[in-house]
Amino acid sequence: MSRRLLLAKGETSRVACARGVLRTGRDEKSGGLLSAAVLAERVGWAADLVAGLVSDVLAAHWNITDVNALASGQVPGGRKLPSNAWMALRRLGWAAAAPEGVQVNDRLVRIAQEQAGRTLRSAKWRADLTSGVLATWPADPSRRTPEEWDAIRAAVPGGQHLPGSVIKSRTRQIAAFERKHGRLPGDVFEAEAAPRAARMLLSACDGQQATIERGDDPARALLRLQLPTRPDPRSYRDWTWVSCPIALPPTIPAHAVLHLPTLRFCQGEVRADLAYTHSVPKAQRSGHRIALGVDWGLNTLLSAGAARLHDDGRITALGTGAEFRAAGVLAKQHRLRHLSEHLHAKAGHYQRLMGEDTGHSLAARHTVLTGEIRAVSERRQNLNNALARAAARWAVDQAITADATIIYLEDLRSLEARGMGRTMNVRLSQQVRGQIAHHMRHLAAEVGIAVVTVPARNTSKHCPRCLAPLRHRKAPDRPTTPGWKWAICPDRDGCSWQGDRDTGAWQRIAARGLTHQTKTVADRATGQMVIRAVVDKLEAHAVITPTAPQTSRTDRSKTGPTRRRSTRPAPRRRRAPSPTGPSGPAGQRPEGHAPPGRMRLPRAARRHQGVTTISTPTSGPRPGRPPYGQHRPRGAALGAGFHLHAHASPPRWETIPDTTSATGSFS
Repeated sequence: MSRRLLLAKGETSRVACARGVLRTGRDEKSGGLLSAAVLAERVGWAADLVAGLVSDVLAAHWNITDVNALASGQVPGGRKLPSNAWMALRRLGWAAAAPEGVQVNDRLVRIAQEQAGRTLRSAKWRADLTSGVLATWPADPSRRTPEEWDAIRAAVPGGQHLPGSVIKSRTRQIAAFERKHGRLPGDVFEAEAAPRAARMLLSACDGQQATIERGDDPARALLRLQLPTRPDPRSYRDWTWVSCPIALPPTIPAHAVLHLPTLRFCQGEVRADLAYTHSVPKAQRSGHRIALGVDWGLNTLLSAGAARLHDDGRITALGTGAEFRAAGVLAKQHRLRHLSEHLHAKAGHYQRLMGEDTGHSLAARHTVLTGEIRAVSERRQNLNNALARAAARWAVDQAITADATIIYLEDLRSLEARGMGRTMNVRLSQQVRGQIAHHMRHLAAEVGIAVVTVPARNTSKHCPRCLAPLRHRKAPDRPTTPGWKWAICPDRDGCSWQGDRDTGAWQRIAARGLTHQTKTVADRATGQMVIRAVVDKLEAHAVITPTAPQTSRTDRSKTGPTRRRSTRPAPRRRRAPSPTGPSGPAGQRPEGHAPPGRMRLPRAARRHQGVTTISTPTSGPRPGRPPYGQHRPRGAALGAGFHLHAHASPPRWETIPDTTSATGSFS
């Protein structure tokens, strides 16, 4: 199979990954068919051997001296280190030896050295950050002065563009170490223990350990790899080749070049991360005319809309935008978080009661609680992944529909949840925004759409049309809904814009991105496109120009008396008679313009499955209300499942004349 990918003009190569599952295999030596359980057992033996080698390497070199030597890129003699981690470790003389009496091949040792080398290289950034924080330790760790902030950003490599939340989290880690030991740690390796080796098999090997090739059917591939026949192989005779057919997901194109997968364990099965290289349209940094602005929210998770940049420099909004609401999904997420916290507290109490006694009567209960905690964590992880993929797919579909060539995403890396109470802070800090942005970049790259993050400063505070500070109030048609959802521009003479604050935010983000697109740069560490700072001269032109109202040219003057209507009209669904026509699916829709009713929810929706959040009501329980500590979020259907809890619909805010902004009171 050819490993070269032919590219056309305007295309670029891209490495992606899809998920596959090893369900069966065939031992080529004995010819026997291996079931999924037997195959998972043999792969697990190989993964345990690799994990043991990785742990030995990390334990021997988890210190600042060895990490700096690996990150320097040179050996003591001045020779350059290779880019491959396993080869760099071998040139430094950091060997990985198997246990005595166990025989492993060199390619398995290479996998272990690659995994350990990547872990040690990733520790370099944390070591430099911790050293910078320790060198400029503030007088009050909970609150730095502006001079102390400047000092720490100068001491940390790349600290100028480093989010403040990252520095604060590292400061809290060091402060916790100081409270426990009464002194500051010397470096990050004293504050953090060596990480646990993951139970997986990397693809850092060659044809002597594993091969993969497509079959006659382009939707299937054959993976061959060497696996042990016992957990402690004594010689090479205890290693045999196993052939595993893999069904390729439909997301892998037929012309893509396959690479060796990484094998890992998940829920008792062996999953293969199938890496492949394929051609995609090349995304541009600048020169865009239509852009999609995306704003983050709490219950309204995403608000997005398109804007167009005209030749004369004007920016107009294309439509009223749309929103992706996931109140029900987030409510279930917080309910599972409450359950996880309760189980952790109970398991910790059992652990304190047991102490060091392994034969305690509570040991069995503690084991059950540990399994429950693991199950709840998996449910939370699966729910977050499903929500992130659904939201990212929705945003990219909005860009494709609007013919947008770029998505401007609000950069919230420096956002910290504080000052709004414990309940709201937790809800803000546990959003899956990082996963949504990751999946959005992945899906947008498939169709050649660029994703650029823009600064989030004043996107919801200033008017999208005149950049004047907005006044926020409750929505006029929803006075009982908590929050300040409605925004009104106080400049009544020149602008008088009013609308949903999220609508104004995505308009500001799209306009800021279009005017600052020449300032787009690629981050050296991650390769992601980003606009780092706002230029005042360009920001002055980042306004949305209102479009002229469309008027009808048809003369609609009144030429006769108004038709008299009955004082006793028929029911709403019977005002228009059913049209005559053939029976069956053909013909017009009956009952005129009356919409059909909503499809009934499944039987599970009628069960007592209350979707709850962590907010606390201000009043006690009343008839028809949930008990204390619970409320049903807007748009959530009880027991209706994930896809009936995530809603993607355009906002239907109706513009209402502003009659109160000049009175000085919004009560």
